[in-house]
Amino acid sequence: MQRRQFLSSALITASTIGSPTVWAQAAPRLTPIKFTLDFRITGQTSPLFLAQQRGYYRDEGLDVSIDVGAGSVASITRIASGVYQMGLGDISSLIEFQANQPGTPLVQAVYQYYNRAPFAIIGRKDRGITSDFRSLEGKKIAAAAVESTRRAWPMVARKLRLKENHFAWSTTDFASRDNVVVRGDVDGATYFHDSAVSLFARMKLEDLSVLRYTDAGVNLYGNAILASNAMVTQNPAAVAGFLRATNRAIQEAMADPAAAIAATKVRESILNEAVELERWRITAEYIAAPDTRGHGLGDVLKRTLEQQVDEVVDVYGLKSRPGVEGVFNRAMLPTADLRSIKA
Repeated sequence: MQRRQFLSSALITASTIGSPTVWAQAAPRLTPIKFTLDFRITGQTSPLFLAQQRGYYRDEGLDVSIDVGAGSVASITRIASGVYQMGLGDISSLIEFQANQPGTPLVQAVYQYYNRAPFAIIGRKDRGITSDFRSLEGKKIAAAAVESTRRAWPMVARKLRLKENHFAWSTTDFASRDNVVVRGDVDGATYFHDSAVSLFARMKLEDLSVLRYTDAGVNLYGNAILASNAMVTQNPAAVAGFLRATNRAIQEAMADPAAAIAATKVRESILNEAVELERWRITAEYIAAPDTRGHGLGDVLKRTLEQQVDEVVDVYGLKSRPGVEGVFNRAMLPTADLRSIKA
C-alpha cells in the first residue's frame, strides 16, 4: 500500500517537473476619473451613460464615475479644485474663469460637446412674445441668478442693437422656472433649448415662442468636455481614451437614441423615456450643428472661438484675454475619421 502511494506520488512529481509555472494574472489597474455633469441626469448627456453601460470606458482602461452637477460654472470650479478630473461646462464661463486666473490654465476644454450653445428664451404667445426678440420689450423673463443663458443675453442685445434692459429679469431657481411660466407669473424664461421639454410637456408648443440665440446671429460654442491641467499634463492618454469612448457613444446615440435613453434610465429610473427622447432629439441638433459636417464632432473653428473670446472679454469687462490654445486643447481628440458625422 505504501509502495503504491509512493509510486503514484513519484509519477505525479515526474509529470510536473519541468512544466512551466502558471501564475494568476492580476487584472490591469484602471485609471479612475471622476466626471461632473453640468446639471442633473437627463437625455442631454445620455451618451455618457451609454458608454458606461457598454463598457467603452473600461475598454480604454478607465474607471469612470459620473456625478450630477450644480451648473456650468460650478463644473469648472469643481475641476479646478482637483475634486473632479473631468466634467461638462460652458465655454464662455471657462473663458471668464481663465481671464480671472491668468497663467497656466487650471482647466481646459478638450472636446466641444455642444457645437452651438442651446441658449434660448421661451415666451408665451398670449403675452405678445413672438419669434422676434424685439417682442420681449418690457416683458418679465425668469432666469436663475447665475446661469449661462442669462449671462449671454448682452451678446444678443448688442448683436440686435437692443438695450441690455430691453426686458426685466425675474430671478428664479431652476426648479421653479416651469411653474412661474405656466402660472403666468412671468412672460417667459431662459432655457437650454433641450431643457425646455419639461415646459413643452405642460404647455402646448404652439402656445410658446422659442427665441434661439443662434437665430439672432450669436454663434457661441456651448458646453464642452473639460479636463484639469493635471489630467492633461500627467495622463493625456487617459483623457484621449475618455474622449474616444464618449465620441463612440455619441455616434451610437445618434444612430439609436432609444438605446442611449434606456442606458440613462438605468442610472435615473424616474426618467420619462418619451420626454428624454425628445430632449435628445433637440440636443443632437446642437451637437451635430452645421460646422461639424466640415471638421467633425468635438472640434472647433479657431476663428469662431477667437470671436467668442473677444466678445466674452468685452461684454463681461474682463481685464485679460485668454489665448484660444489655452481655452481649447485639441491634442487628445479622436481621429477625424472617428468624429465624422455618420448619419
